[in-house]
Amino acid sequence: MPYSRAFSTLGCPELSLEEALALAERSNIHWLELRTLCGTVELPRLLTSIYGSPASLAERLRESAVGIVSFDTSWRLSGAKPGDREAVLAFLPWAEALGVRRLRVFDGVAADPRDSVSLAAEAVMEWQHLRRERGWNADLMVETHDSLTDTASLLAFTQAAPGVAILWDTHHTWRRGEDPIDTWQAIRASVVHIHVKDSVSHPSGRNPFTYVLPGQGEFPMGRLRAALQTDGYSGPVSLEWERFWHPELAPLEGALRAAEESGWW
Repeated sequence: MPYSRAFSTLGCPELSLEEALALAERSNIHWLELRTLCGTVELPRLLTSIYGSPASLAERLRESAVGIVSFDTSWRLSGAKPGDREAVLAFLPWAEALGVRRLRVFDGVAADPRDSVSLAAEAVMEWQHLRRERGWNADLMVETHDSLTDTASLLAFTQAAPGVAILWDTHHTWRRGEDPIDTWQAIRASVVHIHVKDSVSHPSGRNPFTYVLPGQGEFPMGRLRAALQTDGYSGPVSLEWERFWHPELAPLEGALRAAEESGWW
């Protein structure tokens, strides 16, 4: 397969970094997205308490067979709260020391939803200016989560923020009624990272669907995988198993095993 496989530590929030790396290695996973560790999303604070400094962690990971592909932050570009961007800046020393290229941020929703795309684009362009000014290597990737869950809004956003990197959550656009193949063909030039998960059309909690083990649901993963392979997509395809938010889900290791045994990805 041309792409590499990853998982978000959102699926194993109870694990330490060492334990998550070990899980990835024995599951034949190439990359980790760091979202939760040891039960918290406050990763800069946690990593400081355990490793002391970014340089110390970089030394610890020097021989690791599994890489860190992104730090997943909580910043919403539209509708951001005071201090949100500063919280993202706390991730930068760690990203720079570890050579992590991407900081995940959310699109968000503005007070007036009609302004969401333009405000998100403005935030990206302001960040890009600051990044060039300070010489940072790490850059943002914007997840299709709130206001960017259809092709039309995504195309408007990428036109308003040239060169922006997109983390495409395939489940969000699919559950909004789009065929993933159509979405991919429209936005593929901007996509640097992909989230995948599976579900069935039965309501569960606040959702009109229920998450299920990979390969046991309705998401057309086989068709998407074929399209990615045809187009030579070489970025990460990451299982976002949302156990941190949905503790009723099976442990991540079982989900990874189900995906492997079914040939889902």
